[in-house]
Amino acid sequence: MQALRETTGGLFPAHIYLIDGNNLISYIKKGETAAFYFKNPIKGFDKRGRKFEEVTPSPFKQLKKDADEHTVIGSKGQTYTVTAESCTCPGFTYRGTCKHLVKHG
Repeated sequence: MQALRETTGGLFPAHIYLIDGNNLISYIKKGETAAFYFKNPIKGFDKRGRKFEEVTPSPFKQLKKDADEHTVIGSKGQTYTVTAESCTCPGFTYRGTCKHLVKHG
């Protein structure tokens, strides 16, 4: 995970974003110190056409990883995260269930 500050200017305020891959986990509005955490990460956060700088140390609290969370490799080599009640694979996203939950549940 990385903390990034928006430096694009114009219509984009200098918010600080917590990003995990292409998923937006949380953000801090410009001029504030409290972070807003999304209940579910926003997938596909698009950084194209925008400028960012990394913020160190991260102003976000350290998120605890679930004890029952593990990673599985899909049939085509993709990596998915599986917990007791969810999976990051497309099957779970669209149907609400998947073979990973059945195998590892």
